[in-house]
Amino acid sequence: MYPADLVQPMIDDLTQVGFEDLHTVAEVDAAIERKGTTLVVVNSVCGCAAANARPAAKLSLRNLKTPDHLVTVFAGFDKEATDKARGYMIPFPPSSPSMALFKDGELVHMIERHHIEGRPADMIADNLASAYDEFC
Repeated sequence: MYPADLVQPMIDDLTQVGFEDLHTVAEVDAAIERKGTTLVVVNSVCGCAAANARPAAKLSLRNLKTPDHLVTVFAGFDKEATDKARGYMIPFPPSSPSMALFKDGELVHMIERHHIEGRPADMIADNLASAYDEFC
């Protein structure tokens, strides 16, 4: 498990733009079960999270349509919360970073790590924006 002082700036990178940081299984359940659309970002310490995933998640919020709720869990820090969030993302295998869009508790769009690595943040943001246009 990563120390809190190491991950806090990476958590803050998303919470400063409106993401709710989830730490418990109960918080994840409540977030996913809300009515409307919810974007879940599985955050990570890796370089592709810093260079691609977090910037893409933030850029995607410039779209006219955006999710009703924004939440994040941190892989390697809040294990139980992350495992619970990943359980909602089945049949996709666990990966971090990753992003999932839910509508009324149903998974409707998924971006896995292999869709994030090596792709520019604006391309990933466009992918998310297309999903927002369709589902939000």
